[in-house]
Amino acid sequence: MATYTTEEVEKIKDRILSALEGVIDPELGVDIINLGLVYAIEFEDSGRTEIQMTLTTMGCPLADLLTEQIHDALKEVPEVSEVDVKLVWYPAWSVDKMSRYARIALGIR
Repeated sequence: MATYTTEEVEKIKDRILSALEGVIDPELGVDIINLGLVYAIEFEDSGRTEIQMTLTTMGCPLADLLTEQIHDALKEVPEVSEVDVKLVWYPAWSVDKMSRYARIALGIR
């Protein structure tokens, strides 16, 4: 098992974040990062990575598809050996969590 410095972990998390920007919500056409769906990224020295995220609505039918896309995207980050996607509902998602980019793309002010 590798031991990473705090600086190395931050760089790995940045690469994880970049990879997650490639996960597009098929209904909205915007990535899950800019939509504000990802609440936390936890990376352990063992390579285990936990993504805490929410969905735009509790009954969103895309949970499995997005989880699968997250697993695929994180295969591009060599330090990640295991991915656990945790759906959380608190705090509840709202348009306030979206980036400026997402608001412009979706025509929301």
